[in-house]
Amino acid sequence: QVQLVESGGGLVQAGGSLRLSCAASGRTFSSYAMGWFRQAPGKEREFVAAISWSGGSTYYADSVKGRFTISRDNAKNTVYLQMNSLKPEDTAVYYCAAVAVIATMYEVEYDYWGQGTQVTVSS
Repeated sequence: QVQLVESGGGLVQAGGSLRLSCAASGRTFSSYAMGWFRQAPGKEREFVAAISWSGGSTYYADSVKGRFTISRDNAKNTVYLQMNSLKPEDTAVYYCAAVAVIATMYEVEYDYWGQGTQVTVSS
């Protein structure tokens, strides 16, 4: 089992920045690739970013490429999502997730999920 707890969400003005953190406990964190997903009101959950177990490979949705950066610190069992140049359309609940195999954009592949953290971007 892997337990995931997100933090760092909040209210920010358009153009601002936030850094989300996802702390993992349980089985060996470094064995898992990690992903961030988000769900806006009335919409399906969507892929945001993913990172390989080593941190050597990263993947992004086109909508966030160039603005968001995913990273991880295996010594701290934590994955981060640095979000810059935020837009109102980035408003959503953000979830981190862990997958035992390779990093992927497909949420069905993920084994463990956090409870989510709310990000609200005002215009």
